[in-house]
Amino acid sequence: MNPMRVGLIGCGNIAPVYFDAGHRFDNFRIVACADQDHARAEAAAALHGVPRALDPKALLADPEIDLVLILTPPPSHADLIGAATAAGKHVYTEKPLALDAARGRELLGQAARIGVTVGCAPDTVLGAGIQTARKLIDDGWIGRPVSATAFMQCAGHESWHPDPAFYYAPGGGPLFDMGPYYLSALVTLLGPVESVCAMAGAAFDERVVTSAERYGERIPVRVPTHVAGVLRFVSGAIVTLVMSFDVVGHTLPHLEIHGSAGSLRAPDPNTFGGPVLLKRRGADAFTEMPLSHPHAVQSRGLGLAEMVDAIRAERSPRADGDLALHVLGCMEALHTAARESAYVSVRDRAAQPAPMPMEILDRGAMS
Repeated sequence: MNPMRVGLIGCGNIAPVYFDAGHRFDNFRIVACADQDHARAEAAAALHGVPRALDPKALLADPEIDLVLILTPPPSHADLIGAATAAGKHVYTEKPLALDAARGRELLGQAARIGVTVGCAPDTVLGAGIQTARKLIDDGWIGRPVSATAFMQCAGHESWHPDPAFYYAPGGGPLFDMGPYYLSALVTLLGPVESVCAMAGAAFDERVVTSAERYGERIPVRVPTHVAGVLRFVSGAIVTLVMSFDVVGHTLPHLEIHGSAGSLRAPDPNTFGGPVLLKRRGADAFTEMPLSHPHAVQSRGLGLAEMVDAIRAERSPRADGDLALHVLGCMEALHTAARESAYVSVRDRAAQPAPMPMEILDRGAMS
C-alpha cells in the first residue's frame, strides 16, 4: 500500500525528529513542509529531502496531501487543526490539542462531522518503557493499582531553548508543556481521571533568558510555574502530580505506581525507553524488568505511523483526539482547582488506550 502523504507545518526545534521519522516508517512520507518563515521551510526541505516547501495556506489547500502534521507553538494548534480538518485532511499535532477543552471539543466535533481523524502527541507512551509497565500492571504483578506519584521538576527552559517565551505564556508553563507526557502515561497505565484538586503558584514574575539566541531578554511569567495536584481516577486510584519550572534539582522518581501486591517504577514519560523497576510484596528491593516491547530509543513519529495504520484499519488511534482532549481537560481542571480552591470534575472522558503489540513496528501493521 502506498505511504500516506503528509504535509508538515512548523519547521522549528522539534521538526528534525519528525523529518527523520518520515524516512524510518514505511506507511507515511513527508511530501511538503511549511513555516511562517518561508526561508526556514526551504532550508528544512533541502536538508531533509522533502520535495516541496510551501506557505502554510498553500499546504492546507494542497490536494496531494492526505494528512497535516502540526509542529507549531501551542497557541496556533487549534486554528491549524480546524483549517486542516475543514480542508478534509487528517491531522496529527504536537501537544496540547488546544488551549482549552471547549475549543478541543469543537475541533473533534468538526473532524467527526467531516469524517477525518485527529491524533495528538505525545507518542512516547507507545514506546517500550510505558508499554512494559502497562503489561506488568495488566498481568497483575502489582495487584490492584491504588496510588501513584508523578514528578516533573526543573528550573525552566530559558537556559537552553532558542525561543522560550511561549513556555511562560498561556498554553505553556510546566503543566501544559510537560503535563501531557505524564498524564497520557497515567491514563495509559490506569485509565481515565474522574476529578482533581490542586494548588499552584509562580516563584518569579519574569524570567531572564540565558540561551545564546536571546541572551538577556526578559520574559514575563503569565502562567503558574509550579502546580501540585491530586487526581482521583475512575478506577479509584489516587495520584499525586507535581509539575514545576521552579526547582533547581531533585531526586524524586518520574513515575511510580503502587498496588495492593507491589510497586512499579516507570521511566521518564518524555522518553521511549528507560528502566522499569518492580518490587513485589515480600521482596527486599526493586528489580529491573526486561522490556517487553520495541521502541526503546528515540521514536518520535511512532504515534503518527500508528495513526496511519488505524485510519486504514478503520479503528481509533491509540494517541487519538479523545485521549488528548481528556488530558487537556485534566490540565484545565487542575488550573481551575488551584485558582478556585475547589475539587473539579473532569468532563471529557477517554477510554484507556489499547496496549501496543509486542512485535517490531517500524514495518507492518500495528493493529
